Amino acid sequence: MKEVQDLVWAYMGNNPRMQGLITRVRLAAVVGIAVWISLAGLIHLLKPVSNGCIMTYMYPTYIPISAPKNVSSAKYGLYLYHEGWRKIDFNQHIKKLNGVPVLFVPGNGGSYKQVRSLAAESDRAYQGGPLEHMFYQEASENLEKGAVDSDLADFPLPSQYTRMLDWFAVDLEGEHSAMDGQILEEHTRYVVYAIHRILDLYEESHNIRIKEGAAFSASLPRNVILVGHSMGGFVARAAIVHPDLRKSAVETVLTLSTPHQSPPLALQPSLGHYYSSVNNQWRKGYGGQTSQSGHHLSDPLLSRVVVVSISGGYNDYQVRSKLESLDDIVPPTHGFTISSTGMKNVWLSMEHQVILWCNQLVVQVSHTLLSLIDPEKGQPVPDVRKRLGIFMKMLHSGISQNFGWLGQSKLPKQSIPIPFLNGKDYSGSQISHTFSCPSHVHWNEDGLERDLYIQTTSVTVLAMDGRRRWLDIEKLGSNGKDHFVFVTNLAPCSGVRLHLWPEKETSNSEFSLNQRILEVTSKMVHIPSGPAPRQIEPGSQTEQAPPSAVLWLDPDDMRGFRFLTISVAPRQTLSGRPPPATSMGVGQFFKTKEGERVFSPWTLVHSMFSQKDFLLEEDHPLGFNLSFSISLGLLPVKLSLKTTGCGIKGSEFPLEDSGEIETSRLCKLRCFPPVALAWDTTSGLHVFPNLYSETLVVDSFPALWTSTQGSEKTVVLLLVDPHCSYKTSMSVSMSASAGRFLLLYFPKITGLAIAVVFFALMQQAYAWELDMPIPSLLSAVEMNLRILLPFLVLGILPILVALFFSLSSSVSVPPFSIFFIVSIICYLFANGAIVVLVLISQLGFSIAAAVHVFIKKWWQAWEGNFSFSFLHWFLNLCTSFLSFKIVRIISLHPLAISSLVAVILVCFVHPALGLFVLLLSHAISCHNALCSHSGSKQSVESENGIGASMHFMPKYSGESKLSPLEASMCNSPDSARSFGETQLEIFHHRHGLLILHLLAAIMFVPSMMAWIQRIGAGQNFPWFLDSCLCIGVVLHGMSDSKPQFNFFFPFPDNRGWEIRLSFAYLLAGYVSYLSGLALAPYRVFYPMAAIGVMSFAFRIIQRWSREKGETLHRGRRHSHRH
Repeated sequence: MKEVQDLVWAYMGNNPRMQGLITRVRLAAVVGIAVWISLAGLIHLLKPVSNGCIMTYMYPTYIPISAPKNVSSAKYGLYLYHEGWRKIDFNQHIKKLNGVPVLFVPGNGGSYKQVRSLAAESDRAYQGGPLEHMFYQEASENLEKGAVDSDLADFPLPSQYTRMLDWFAVDLEGEHSAMDGQILEEHTRYVVYAIHRILDLYEESHNIRIKEGAAFSASLPRNVILVGHSMGGFVARAAIVHPDLRKSAVETVLTLSTPHQSPPLALQPSLGHYYSSVNNQWRKGYGGQTSQSGHHLSDPLLSRVVVVSISGGYNDYQVRSKLESLDDIVPPTHGFTISSTGMKNVWLSMEHQVILWCNQLVVQVSHTLLSLIDPEKGQPVPDVRKRLGIFMKMLHSGISQNFGWLGQSKLPKQSIPIPFLNGKDYSGSQISHTFSCPSHVHWNEDGLERDLYIQTTSVTVLAMDGRRRWLDIEKLGSNGKDHFVFVTNLAPCSGVRLHLWPEKETSNSEFSLNQRILEVTSKMVHIPSGPAPRQIEPGSQTEQAPPSAVLWLDPDDMRGFRFLTISVAPRQTLSGRPPPATSMGVGQFFKTKEGERVFSPWTLVHSMFSQKDFLLEEDHPLGFNLSFSISLGLLPVKLSLKTTGCGIKGSEFPLEDSGEIETSRLCKLRCFPPVALAWDTTSGLHVFPNLYSETLVVDSFPALWTSTQGSEKTVVLLLVDPHCSYKTSMSVSMSASAGRFLLLYFPKITGLAIAVVFFALMQQAYAWELDMPIPSLLSAVEMNLRILLPFLVLGILPILVALFFSLSSSVSVPPFSIFFIVSIICYLFANGAIVVLVLISQLGFSIAAAVHVFIKKWWQAWEGNFSFSFLHWFLNLCTSFLSFKIVRIISLHPLAISSLVAVILVCFVHPALGLFVLLLSHAISCHNALCSHSGSKQSVESENGIGASMHFMPKYSGESKLSPLEASMCNSPDSARSFGETQLEIFHHRHGLLILHLLAAIMFVPSMMAWIQRIGAGQNFPWFLDSCLCIGVVLHGMSDSKPQFNFFFPFPDNRGWEIRLSFAYLLAGYVSYLSGLALAPYRVFYPMAAIGVMSFAFRIIQRWSREKGETLHRGRRHSHRH
């Protein structure tokens, strides 16, 4: 067998046809990966998104705020919003300003008019008063450790709003701040001015009212609340650490879909640098100065600043939740991040712009900001802990943002006497205050005399019947069924109440003093309910209502108690008939192990091609813990539940039809709709109500260099009615997975694509150094994909280096397997993308060269024709023009002139324009070289022989003279063949540089688009950092324009070691690879510029050595090949 394998490998290695086939297969594989992921992902991303948001309506009026006389008018503007359809006097309205100032900062390409939804709902909220209080479990009872002190759990929210919000907005001319760091900095400076102008405006209005004798009781605002959308949120944070901002001018910041960690398109070096600078200032701002003994010498700069970031969830394609996180920027004692999918009264994922007008979110945000105002002082609460506690109570639901909520919020052991049920006080009985209902909420009727004693592990409530159901914990919770879960759509306190009893009540007499009752009603957490149930006919049976609350009790909660009671409030009948059964409650004792399902990576990958089905028989656990080994943010899962039975044969439901449709319809009358709750470490909670067929997706960001252990998994709690049986189907959506892959890893792929080009240039430079033919860029890419050594060194080694850096530093180590696999897929995708780009460019150059050669041959054939006499005259005129000195200088030094023009554009206009000039130079050189190669090839094959070929052979017009290498080839016995091969190698060399610099130019295109938008509005010079790096790129293109210019620097120890260009390309590729893994592709400009500087320095040293008569040139040993 071994001999056969050796023969096969020997045949494959010695057979050029087989080698060519393997090469084509290898390239086709990476191209197929890139094309399939791109097409499938784009198809998914272009589908319309349904968000479930309600539109917000308003009557807007925008009042311009004039600048002071001593301040020159800027190109930006400041406006005050007024809600109402009546016409008002602007000056009089400004004079009466008496609210709390809030400044809205729009985002990338945004308008100041986007403030209208928030401002209009804030006005309605102020007029209507606080939201109705529901007695669900509060978020403050599930606070994460270290975030907010537990004593804030009882911090009361205001019962009425005493002061309204005055909404201001800055007009930033719709500029694209996400694409250019300079625009971002200018916006920051203007926001600082706007904050000062707003505070001065209140003081001016106050002084005017005093002069006019008007009454004024409220205090002047000391600070401004900042609300920023998208990049406007980052501008708000940048303004706070700006050196010109007044002290304590801003203490509260709320951001909506704001990328805090890095820009969404981290392509421009200055943009990435500005982000890093601002975030570093924020990290230092919470630290403060300390003495040698560790004591604070002064309060930290940002000690009074609270920041809350709201993300839009998985439907926000522009900014991912990972970028919106405040981790490592704002400590948990001063801020937090929450997704709109886990936000109280919202529960929706929304697109990037929808978050500004989604009524569910806008209403909650408006009431949150109004709740920050101290009723006594009329200003935002100064205490940081209280402000953060208000944010936590108003935005967080009772469900924690991690799966550990089931084991949190333990029931207290202490108790205090309070009234019970209908207001009667059982003297001596004890009821916990934390999870009990308030005394003013009670049932008027004494209707809890008809007790029901449940003998099964499941209990059902189908109507508000005024009964109390007794469950024996010791009996029903035996055999390991020690957990209890209860789902219902009844409101806590007013609709249902739950109590734990040490023993059963025998009479209405008083309990002994050593006995107690523990109420757990307010331990119910609120979950979003789906659409209201359908009623086929008036008064007829309806479908079961979706649950709106869930209660979870574990063994520790029920320890020491014998009975659990579920008391349902009575409901009035309608016209003597019972109401339709729209009320629902289902509880169950069960084993947690019975509901656990683990989906391995192989199961998820296999489900892409084959749907996985499993059955849930009747009397199954009410709660299923589904653990997905690969995050649903990377592999979204389509989960379908089809009802197959619900005990209809033994029930009162009719059985006219026995088909599946009829069974499903009848079972909906008995069983509540399934609900799924998904937890992700990055984006928190996601709720999917009415889950009959839904794609489960979370906005996670797995497989990153900075990912933590466990971030690659997603946990889903599936709540299904135990009275029904279901056929459950699970499959991974391939299009959704491809779309998520593109969204998540585009920055990584960008950096890896640059690395792929660097590695290909390394192969070209290495071939020249070994006196071998320079391979084409396509061949170089293919060589780097070969197994084992090239792929191991170039594709796998950088990943291992990244993991080593994580191990050697304080940064957490990412999950190895998924980080490794996803990085390899991104590397293969980058190779495929580069191969496609190379093929497209080669096709374009080939067509252009073929057309050029055809026209030239046709011209030579018809050159003497009389009809071309006029054209001859025109060409002679052009030739005389070309004889001018300035034109001759340009024609003799095209590369130097183009480089000079590129440097001027880079320094004084825009870096992208200079890089385009460099690309034009590369394209002309590639075209000329390929034309020379095509012409010489055709001339050799023609019947005219060598003489004709030499007559046709065009000169390489990229330089003024033939290089020594070209001259030697032209004088060789087979000069036509040698010249053509030389021109082909020059084409391969310049083509590699063209692809590298094309990617560099593309990275500056977004910044150039923002620059074009600002033409005529006053331009500044490009950022110094961008100009310096792009000058290095131009130097690279100029100094390495020919392969014989490849530099080498010998070591000073005379051991024969040299730093060659191939090694520099290898290091540059590694740096670019690591930059992609770090989601910072803009860092690829640093190695690119470094190589340019080294190449330019080598050219200067080489020229200086030539002038001294020394030789510093490494040429080839052989000038041609036979």
